[in-house]
Amino acid sequence: MRLKDKTAIVTGGGSGFGAGIARMFAAQGARVMVADINTAAAQTVANEVGGIAQTVDVAQNDSVAAMAAAARDMFGTIDILVNNAGITHLPQPMEDVAEDEFDRVLAVNAKSVYLTARHIVPGMKAAGRGAILNIASTAGVSPRPRLSWYNASKGWMITATRAMAVELAPFGVRVNALNPVAGETSLLRSFMGEDTPEMRARFLSTIPLGRFSTPEDMANAATFLCSDEASMITGVALEVDGGRCI
Repeated sequence: MRLKDKTAIVTGGGSGFGAGIARMFAAQGARVMVADINTAAAQTVANEVGGIAQTVDVAQNDSVAAMAAAARDMFGTIDILVNNAGITHLPQPMEDVAEDEFDRVLAVNAKSVYLTARHIVPGMKAAGRGAILNIASTAGVSPRPRLSWYNASKGWMITATRAMAVELAPFGVRVNALNPVAGETSLLRSFMGEDTPEMRARFLSTIPLGRFSTPEDMANAATFLCSDEASMITGVALEVDGGRCI
C-alpha cells in the first residue's frame, strides 16, 4: 500500500499506459480520478478500480479547470497528478504535417501540462506537498525520423519537467517524467504508420530487451516516483525503454 491515503488524477486514464497506472495506484491504496476525453473508457476503468470518472479535454482550459474542481470537491486535496494524455501525428515528412494537426499535438502533449499546472499546482503549494509525473517519451531523447513534431512535443515535456521541478522544490512539490518506448497502446499503429509483422519486427529491433513497454512497466515506475519512497527524486526523466536510448 505504497500510496495509501493519497489522491491522484491520471489523465488519459481510460486506456493504455494511463489505465495501467490508474489500476496500480488504486491497488497501492490511492483514491484515483480517471480522466479521459472518452467518457465511457474513463467510466469503465473507474468502475474497475473503485475510482471516479471525469471527462476532460486536456487541451481546453475550461475542461481542465472543471476536472481540477471536481477532484478538489471529491478529495479535498490532490496529492498526485499524472499528465499521461497524449497524441501523435502519422509518420511523414515534417513539412507535410498539416497545421491543425501540429497544433493539436502541441496542445495535447505540451499545453496540457501548462493547463494542469495552472489549476492544480496552487493547491499543492498551499498543502506543501505533491507529486507530478509527466509521461514523455524516448522520442524526446532519441527522436525517430518522420515523427518530428511529436518528438519535439515530448522534448518540451522533458524540459518542462525539469523547469517545474526546480521552481516547485521549495514548496515540497516534486516533478518527474517517464520516457517509455512504444507500447501496446492505441498509439502504436500511429507511430509505425501501419501495424504489420514486418513493421513490428523493425521497431522491436531498436529495443535491446526486444519487447514493447507495457502498462504494467509504466505503472510500476510511476508508483515508485509518486510514492514517498522517491521523496529525494525530482527533475528526473526516467527511461522505461528496454535500453532503446543506450
